[in-house]
Amino acid sequence: MASSKAFITAFFLLALTMSSMSMSLAARHLMQTSTGPNLPKPTLPPLPSLPTLPQANVPPLPTIPSLPTTLPPLPSSIPTIPTVPQLNLPLLPSIPTTMPSIPFLSPPPSASSP
Repeated sequence: MASSKAFITAFFLLALTMSSMSMSLAARHLMQTSTGPNLPKPTLPPLPSLPTLPQANVPPLPTIPSLPTTLPPLPSSIPTIPTVPQLNLPLLPSIPTTMPSIPFLSPPPSASSP
């Protein structure tokens, strides 16, 4: 039941798409072949003139002080950086590379048949 509804909906959408394409092509064909009446173009009234805005008196920007052109002298003695103490870290244990063997257990004894 649901598949027939989906089929009908898909068919309806396909028919609607095809009809709108043919209608748009027909309308375009009519617009290209027919000449409409020559209507006068409407004239718009002129735009009003813009009022002049008052001009404010803005003070001038402050000047930037000049930067010094010479660099200060470097200190004559360069301080020494203390050395980093050696850290004694414990050794990491090694990772075993071989797999231990898995012991195989013997099957349980079978029950004796009477």
